[in-house]
Amino acid sequence: MQANYLLKAIIVIVLTILSLQVIANEQQTKELRIGYQKYGNLVLLKNRSTLDERLAKEGIKIKWIEFPAGPQLLEGLNVGSIDFGTVGETPPIFAQAANADLVYVANEIAAPKSEAILVPKGSTIKSVAELKGKRVALNKGSNVHYLLVKALDEVGLKYSDIKPVYLTPSDARVAFESNQVDAWAIWDPFQAAAETQIQAQNLRDGTGIVDNYQFYIASRSYAEKNPQILTALVEELQKIGDWPTNKPEEVTDIIAPVIGLSKEATSLAVTRKKYGTQYITPDVIKYQQKIADTFYDLKLIPKKLTVGEIIWSPESSSPSDQAHSN
Repeated sequence: MQANYLLKAIIVIVLTILSLQVIANEQQTKELRIGYQKYGNLVLLKNRSTLDERLAKEGIKIKWIEFPAGPQLLEGLNVGSIDFGTVGETPPIFAQAANADLVYVANEIAAPKSEAILVPKGSTIKSVAELKGKRVALNKGSNVHYLLVKALDEVGLKYSDIKPVYLTPSDARVAFESNQVDAWAIWDPFQAAAETQIQAQNLRDGTGIVDNYQFYIASRSYAEKNPQILTALVEELQKIGDWPTNKPEEVTDIIAPVIGLSKEATSLAVTRKKYGTQYITPDVIKYQQKIADTFYDLKLIPKKLTVGEIIWSPESSSPSDQAHSN
């Protein structure tokens, strides 16, 4: 009798523990962690709160986490501190080469003017060709890494012809202002801030040599388990649409205090960016593959990549299935 009672008690305890584990797991899946940078459509989405409100109805809470740049954001994705985020065109290449378990979800329309190689006001450097032997600051693995490679190639220079100085945007700004570097490859809104605040000169932007896509990236496991949430994310981003293009002053007023820049700098960044969220197309995959091949040839990544292997689509929660169909 006592043995039966003991057995029942043990069963109750075990079932209670299992129930608590299930509840804990459910609670964990009810939080969506979004990594964002200082500027871009995710900032607008965060400010609008439409996604927060939409997912709250399904019991999902969003945790917004800011990162200084794409490589750092993807590092956060790789170690499991975020589920979704936005980066430039180059960070996913480096991340895939490092075996990060990620997938491409969607991208923004190309915005080649939203990144540039800058030189200080009064610099004697007047062309990219004059960067030979010079110190150029950039965030390694960021979107401007490819811009710099292509700009050098355009004038017959190799990447090895310059002295890259790998710095985060904030550290690069300090080095740039104190003349520790000769040029700075950077993106908006840091680019616009340097141009308006310290009259940095635009040596070469991406026009005609790079597309400068912004990508929305998710961890593979999150994408496979939560396709409906990713679809909702893209839908809410698509609703932003041409709002910044049609009402740049209104968007500037919203964004400026959020990113801590003047209206002048913010307006410059807002008006030269292109807007429009779309799922990854075959043309975009080919473009990313070209970047991957270029970086492999330059020995900037350790192995050849197949970008099409990590494309997610709303039709399938399995990225590998989508890769075979492209």
